[in-house]
Amino acid sequence: MNRNEAESLLKRYVRSDKMLYHCYASEAVMRALAKKIGRDENKWGIAGLLHDIDSEITNADPLKHGLVAEELLRDEGIEEDVLNAIKMHNEEATGLDRTTEFQHALAAGETITGLIYATALVYPDKKLKDVKAKSITKRMNQSAFAVSVSRANIMECEKIGLSLNDFTEIALDAMKEIADKIGL
Repeated sequence: MNRNEAESLLKRYVRSDKMLYHCYASEAVMRALAKKIGRDENKWGIAGLLHDIDSEITNADPLKHGLVAEELLRDEGIEEDVLNAIKMHNEEATGLDRTTEFQHALAAGETITGLIYATALVYPDKKLKDVKAKSITKRMNQSAFAVSVSRANIMECEKIGLSLNDFTEIALDAMKEIADKIGL
């Protein structure tokens, strides 16, 4: 599946601009991670783009989210490892632990987008251009900030060989490149 086909498929199931922005941000982060560690940028990008395709159908129910996405995507020509990473980004639904680099990358990559987004929103202009990676890593320790963002998922960056600082820089730079597309 190419990127345009994946985006069309995403838009068939996701209507919310906010969720589309999250999926685009996740795609950008996953492509940047793949480039950094020498993996397939298109494959990782597609996983980032489609990982929440079922969010509106399941109302993000943690016992269904990811499993329904796998069902929706199974007959769409998506590779098995992409399906698996999408399903496992919400390990609560599967009852299994993430075990692969791809699974850890998607869980960390899609989660850090929320922390970056929340950080940008506390800036006066609510734009990414002035956000620094240090501001994001500082907020990792502030449990009252962006409460729904799983710090444990973000720290899975270490399981793909990246420090939190490096991971944050990569993710922030990726999101800055598409800031206009994601409302930041």
